[in-house]
Amino acid sequence: MFDSADELLVKIRLGEDNVLELKRVVMRGSRIEGPRRDELADELAAFANTNDGVCVLGVDDRTREVVGIEVADLDAVEQMVREVCADSIRPPLSVRIIRMDLPNALGEMRPVLKMDVPRSLFVHQSPGGYFQRIGSSKRELLPDQLARLFQQRGQARVIRFEEQAVPDTAPDDLEPPLYLRFLGEAPDDPLTLLRKMRLVVADDAGTERASVAGVLMATSNPERWLSGAYIEAVRYRGNVQDSNYQADAARITGPLDKQILDALAFARRNMTVAATKEPGRIEVPQYSERALFEAIVNAVAHRDYSVYGSKIRLFMFDDRLELYSPGPLPNSLTVESLPLRQSTRNELITSLLARCPTGPARDVARRQAFMERRGDGVPIILKESERLSSRAPVYRVLDDAEVMLTIWSAPLPNQVPEGAAP
Repeated sequence: MFDSADELLVKIRLGEDNVLELKRVVMRGSRIEGPRRDELADELAAFANTNDGVCVLGVDDRTREVVGIEVADLDAVEQMVREVCADSIRPPLSVRIIRMDLPNALGEMRPVLKMDVPRSLFVHQSPGGYFQRIGSSKRELLPDQLARLFQQRGQARVIRFEEQAVPDTAPDDLEPPLYLRFLGEAPDDPLTLLRKMRLVVADDAGTERASVAGVLMATSNPERWLSGAYIEAVRYRGNVQDSNYQADAARITGPLDKQILDALAFARRNMTVAATKEPGRIEVPQYSERALFEAIVNAVAHRDYSVYGSKIRLFMFDDRLELYSPGPLPNSLTVESLPLRQSTRNELITSLLARCPTGPARDVARRQAFMERRGDGVPIILKESERLSSRAPVYRVLDDAEVMLTIWSAPLPNQVPEGAAP
């Protein structure tokens, strides 16, 4: 928004409005005296809760004069902005910060910081509360307005979160090699089909954007827009989560089907496979690969992608594997009913995964696509894992915020029990 200097200058001359905020930067030595952090956080959150907006630091909001920021101070001011977005706003806010030169009243070029604030997928709280932008000022949201805003942003699931428009995206951000997997041969008008499949949707202003599902399945870097859309995988030595004893770690990114394959590969390379020699060689893996595949697929397909900043976590220990998936169980499911009932939070994502071939995991999955709608995943996890370890996997819901699955390692031949002398 207002990407050229000329366009931005026109807006500045007209003054603040529903999409423009101006702030003078006041320095005392190397310390930033203005704008105050809490004040800036309130303004940025108000934009994110209302509509796309631009905040320019280095312009006096009363006189509309370009006063600029000293070049030597730009780094400090930008760092302050990033800290405000990360630490003073909940959930943290992602903004685009651009350094620009604008002419002052004498025609001298002065540096300013321009912040593009997209309308957010989330409802943001700043130090002063919950705000919206009305004209040239912010207003605190009344309780009924706040409830309605949470509902509109998908927190109440009036519209499935996966089908919502992702701010600051465009249909062109979807990559043909990835979305053509779902469309078949290249069609004459792919955009029409992308709309029908809800990979491209219109936002509240009528602008076409990539949907959440489109970003997750048809871009090679979903976390560019959805910060938690990846898997954190760690193999620890021993049975305690301690960063000093990490044997392997990976940040697994990419479209969701690639994340599943890469997470399975991580588990494979960090899994011990023992063998007995009598009466013949028999390999004994720590975990059933088929159970691991189903567990990872379920975590990726059914997690709550609206939980800001949360990611799937895959932790491996000597005696167990733990898999954490953000969000509670969907649609009245309980831990007890998991093996008996089938339900999903993300209908569109699961339908897309049902079109993705399992490729190198086909022998492990024993099916051609990542998803099937028979509801066999949890029973396979329970049966295959207990067969190996003689201990049933354990599902837990933590603080109604995430689902944790523990799969126990099989006892390996010649393994020394914990605590015993070698």
